[in-house]
Amino acid sequence: MVARAAPGRPFPAWVLLPLVAVLAAGLYFRLGAVEDVLISQRLRALPADATAAQLRELVSAVEARSAARPENVHYLALLGQYYMGAQDYVRAVQTYDALAALQPEDAQVLAFAAQADYLAGERTLTDRARLRAEQALALDPHQSTALGLLGMAAFETGKYQRAIDYWQRLLAMEAPGSESAQMIAGVIETARQRLSTGDANTAAPVEPATIAAPQGAGVTVRVESPPGGAIDPTDTVFVLARNADSGSRMPIAVQRLTGAQLPITLRLDDSNSMAGQKLSGATSVMVAVQVSPAGRPGEEGATWLGQSGPLTPSTSDAPVIIELAPNAAAGSRSN
Repeated sequence: MVARAAPGRPFPAWVLLPLVAVLAAGLYFRLGAVEDVLISQRLRALPADATAAQLRELVSAVEARSAARPENVHYLALLGQYYMGAQDYVRAVQTYDALAALQPEDAQVLAFAAQADYLAGERTLTDRARLRAEQALALDPHQSTALGLLGMAAFETGKYQRAIDYWQRLLAMEAPGSESAQMIAGVIETARQRLSTGDANTAAPVEPATIAAPQGAGVTVRVESPPGGAIDPTDTVFVLARNADSGSRMPIAVQRLTGAQLPITLRLDDSNSMAGQKLSGATSVMVAVQVSPAGRPGEEGATWLGQSGPLTPSTSDAPVIIELAPNAAAGSRSN
């Protein structure tokens, strides 16, 4: 669901504590610059009951450092969380826009960007916010922020059945009987009551998360499995198509598999396209394969990688072979 701080109350420092732990360790050992070390030390020393003035002073330092190092995703993540908690949604949108540009395959970042956009627009789900939320779910079908956001937006526009569908997926991930599960079950029941009274838009159009055109232009690939059972059957396999003529790393089509399904021949076409995009409309595409034990897309966390292209979308079913190779960068980080 969409969290909202009570107006007029001081910003709670505890909202930042999960990120503080990550930053305190990561900044010191990975960045090394004096300014970053000082910020890391201040983050570690930040008390749980920090005053608004103390927090604002520290955030000002992070803002200044982030401006000097705009590629630093840790600073952007911290600032985005702070702006959301402070209900400064306009700055949150700007921050998550920058973060999404740096991490276009991070489902959580896309979901947070969609949530910020929704709140900045006074709880209106813009096309961009919907696109990002749907992209987040395409990358991670269990992304809770995206499910809660799309459910709330559907509920507030009278699309109660659609809201129920999203919230039921959210409920399935909660511990039975937990406070969160009870809350979600309550709003589902409210939506059902309104649906039963006829106060609903039951004829709402199908969401544009995928565009059904399986016979259109696309690319067919065969992802080979490395010999010797190197890939765990439970590993997540992402097959991503990107526009080869664009500098953006945002996928225009994606399929999510498991290691147990390899080797596999599959087709990427408009039926796999992410919301608002068509693979058939691209002149050429690059197809990348990432194997992630943690279930998160992105080369940084992948143990195996593969790529082919540029490929021209067509109606041909002849597969292009993609062989996987160990991610040397991941191996060097683990040593």
